[in-house]
Amino acid sequence: MADTDPTGPVLDRDEVDRALARLGAEHEAIETSLLALQDHAGRRLLEGAQLTGLTAERWTTTEASITLLWTCFDAYSDVLRTARDIRSRRRWSSREDLVELTELLRGEPVTLAGGASAASGAPPAHGAPGRLSERYSLAGLVDRMNELYATSLDMVVAADAVWSALPARIDLLAAELHRTSRLAHSVGVRPGEHPAGDDLERITRTLTKLREQVVSDPLAFWTPAEGSSAPGGGRPDTTVYDREARALEDVRREIDAVLTVRQDAEKRIVRLRDVLSRADRTLAEARTARGEVLAKIAATEVPVVSGPPTALQEQLSTAAEYRRHAQWHRLSPLLESLEQKAEDELLRARESLTAVTAPLAVRAELRGRLDAYKAKVARYGLAEDSLLVERYEKARRMLWSAPCDLRAAEQAVLRYQQAAAELLGGTPRVPGQGGPEDRRGPGA
Repeated sequence: MADTDPTGPVLDRDEVDRALARLGAEHEAIETSLLALQDHAGRRLLEGAQLTGLTAERWTTTEASITLLWTCFDAYSDVLRTARDIRSRRRWSSREDLVELTELLRGEPVTLAGGASAASGAPPAHGAPGRLSERYSLAGLVDRMNELYATSLDMVVAADAVWSALPARIDLLAAELHRTSRLAHSVGVRPGEHPAGDDLERITRTLTKLREQVVSDPLAFWTPAEGSSAPGGGRPDTTVYDREARALEDVRREIDAVLTVRQDAEKRIVRLRDVLSRADRTLAEARTARGEVLAKIAATEVPVVSGPPTALQEQLSTAAEYRRHAQWHRLSPLLESLEQKAEDELLRARESLTAVTAPLAVRAELRGRLDAYKAKVARYGLAEDSLLVERYEKARRMLWSAPCDLRAAEQAVLRYQQAAAELLGGTPRVPGQGGPEDRRGPGA
């Protein structure tokens, strides 16, 4: 075949037919993709939205790219139609027809004004910035359309993904926020009066602003996937949404705690009154016991018993006021503090009673020890021993007289114990037993 410049060898009829078939299939695929892009929900939303920021800038460029895409496709369609017309003139194409077809199919038959891209705002073709006109072969025109299509689809898919993911989630969170706010208001959690109320107000402002920004500038909330060249590769950025969702959950837990206080407040206040009443009664008993100890026990120091703390009763009255006025957010921390203080007060009262009555406990222990030893010596027939009787009576008079000198009484009891131990240790032992013989006879 003869050569022609610059397209190379002239195509024969079979090569022309195969090229037209391939270009026809390619034309159909491009048209399908362009129509799908035209009908894409994201593109329709972008056309009708009031855009701002990055999305407004990108959409201006994308709209121009889509317009240029159709211009390129129309030029591609015209060349393909012309080539088909030439081929259909006659069954066996002449050389002149084949030369013309070769120029159309392998040459650069498409000329686009260089200002078309600039005027429309579309990005210039790679390697051809600033030209007054741009010439393309059909293969080059397809590459240019693929480039424009990829960038346009990437922008449309990204915006649509953000709009599909975030606004609906924000609306659901806003509905939950509204329910939580009403519940918070019912238990007295309001802005300026409780930190949780301030948090709810801040979350409301943030979500309102976030939704406006997502609707007007979705690309500001898009994170492209690293290393991905596929259109729409990436994910919506939900950082702000997730943070506010966590904050709302924290507030909900606090409101639940306040609700629990509202349900249990009466029982807890009654229980507090009971604990403080027991503490008061214990302190009163300790004061009474102190007077008894001072009257019955001599030569000992008895600690002073303080009165009931009036501060706790005042705080309990404040808690009752909070309950009557449904100020649950204030009642909750006050009850927690009061419950701990009331338990501490009851423990202090019990310790005071124990400390005050300690001398009486010592006297009772000495009395019990004296009687136990008397019973022991009686079992061994030594109850009439004059020394034991003398020492027993002396210890008994000390322990049963008022005021009782505990130190002297303790010494008297010890002397009686020593005398009893000496006598018990000197008695004959029964064979086979480790203790003294019982002198009361076989029937004892």
